[in-house]
Amino acid sequence: NQLRYIINFAWHSTIADRVLPLFRYPLFWTPVYAFLAFIMPKKYKMQGLWWCLFFVLTFAITDYVSASVLKPFFHRFRPCHNPSLATVRRLLVDCGGEYGFPSSHASNHFGMAWYAIATLGNRYKWVLPVALAWAALVAYSQVYVGVHYPADVACGAILGTMVGCSTGFLFNNYFGLEAKTKLQQ
Repeated sequence: NQLRYIINFAWHSTIADRVLPLFRYPLFWTPVYAFLAFIMPKKYKMQGLWWCLFFVLTFAITDYVSASVLKPFFHRFRPCHNPSLATVRRLLVDCGGEYGFPSSHASNHFGMAWYAIATLGNRYKWVLPVALAWAALVAYSQVYVGVHYPADVACGAILGTMVGCSTGFLFNNYFGLEAKTKLQQ
């Protein structure tokens, strides 16, 4: 709770108050994923379509497990639904659903980040730092705007990492971008 207080209540600035809430809204980050949905099939043809399918599958799994399985199981209220925190929290966006453990935003974005790293990281070295920075910024913003505890986003990141690495492993072994090269040898 101390870390939540520091991130949400103590460390704030006018610029961060305007920028970080954007990471809560799909209209802000959807263009990044839409670009991937466009560029992957264009560059890698059928393998790129499979890549996109597994990318969406990664999102679907992380979102379903976090929102439909774990949140109802744990019943952990978000800090913005906790009346005892009313004087020591700032809420910069709508609170969202009643429960917040684990963070679906964190699980989804870390899942997609690790999927991209597992499938593209050997080919494009910049993917690892960019994907992790993006996912971390999305996760951090959830605490900053007042809708999650740090443990919510940490556990969401762990869930997303497990799913993204798993779907990345499956894609690489069955549909990987290297498959054409292996067949030609």
